[in-house]
Amino acid sequence: MTTLLVRQPQGAKHVAPKSHPERGERLEAINKVLGGSLYHDLVKKDAVEADLEIANLVHCKAVLQRLSEKRPAEGISFLDDDTYICSTSFEAAAAAVGAGLQALDAVMLGQVDNAFCAIRPPGHHAEINKSMGFCLVNNIAIVAREAQKKYGVERIGIVDFDVHHGNGTQDIFYNDESVFYASSHQAPLYPGTGKVEEIGVGNIVNCLLRENSGGEEMREAYVEKIFPALENFSPDLILVSAGFDAHERDPLAQLNWRANDFAWVTGKLMDIAGKYCNNHVVSLLEGGYDLHGLADGVNAHVSMLKNGSFSG
Repeated sequence: MTTLLVRQPQGAKHVAPKSHPERGERLEAINKVLGGSLYHDLVKKDAVEADLEIANLVHCKAVLQRLSEKRPAEGISFLDDDTYICSTSFEAAAAAVGAGLQALDAVMLGQVDNAFCAIRPPGHHAEINKSMGFCLVNNIAIVAREAQKKYGVERIGIVDFDVHHGNGTQDIFYNDESVFYASSHQAPLYPGTGKVEEIGVGNIVNCLLRENSGGEEMREAYVEKIFPALENFSPDLILVSAGFDAHERDPLAQLNWRANDFAWVTGKLMDIAGKYCNNHVVSLLEGGYDLHGLADGVNAHVSMLKNGSFSG
């Protein structure tokens, strides 16, 4: 497999408040682990900033308008109790979206088999009408819509293994049968959405994982629910909301995933991608707030992207 890593130097421009978990050091931890000798064969690119107006593909115009109004001339402003914006956050957000679009182009044009985008701020909580949950715009939803618009991709499968439910992605595609969305997430936990009965038009699958559960419960959910539904959908492209806050070290949740669990779910998704969509997988970073746990999970995820399916 040929794997693209899109790095985001502009990520540091989204300056975090003191002690905030979504901080620039997250990308530093990822770049360190993926800069080692094991990853000499990755194709590496730096993100190019997109025009943020592309966010209007999935958000109402009021979202960018509110972000513009709340963006301070200096310092930091809060959109809600968790979500902040600084004077240079737009540059980071534009680069996060741009990274996803670069990865999409590289995969769809056959330059690489798959891609991972190490980006911030994350995106999967941003709804049609609202930025929230550390997220300004919904990066993965924008990539999905651009795949449809630019490349005519008919069926897009989005799998979200972040420990928190991607309420924004579900909101955007809830009534869209051309996009499948599946999430495994701890419940109860922020944002409180993602119940089993939330099925959209048959295109939504939510698997709730109990507090303090680990890899065994996660694998059961994927084998019994998510993977069969994704295969039944037979996607032309798979997008991954790759959050690593289900790791046992993470401070914001209480699941007990280990590196092997992230490797397993990635490898199984690659098996499905090989069967239905010519190995086309684009993965975008979401959460993961313990730096060691984040690096551990990303190492397992990207290693599996470049080396092939999971054998264990």
